[in-house]
Amino acid sequence: MCSDRTIDDIFAGKPDNLLLAFDALLTAVMPWEPQTVGAAVHAIVFTNRNAWLVVKPMSKVLDLKFYYDKPLQSPYLHKVGPMYGKKYPHHIRIASEEDLNDDIVDLLRWGFDFGLR
Repeated sequence: MCSDRTIDDIFAGKPDNLLLAFDALLTAVMPWEPQTVGAAVHAIVFTNRNAWLVVKPMSKVLDLKFYYDKPLQSPYLHKVGPMYGKKYPHHIRIASEEDLNDDIVDLLRWGFDFGLR
């Protein structure tokens, strides 16, 4: 990554529930290989062949942004951004570890697999 920041730096001053939600996210996705996780300036970036997930701690929620080659439909998607390049950014927001359910993990897996293409 192009930053001297750490994941701890990014979570400094954020509520404990966001750190617990991030820990639950790590537990869910770290078994998927290959991948690395690193801190950017304001976010945590998960990379396999490409950056496939960007996690941005906000004041009350974690914004989970993954990419896919078409817009997906799900009640768990906060928004789907316009296409840039050959991918659409998909945003999910979670406020606690309880918010991270199997359906959300399945959506993230789509993003992980897309990153390997």
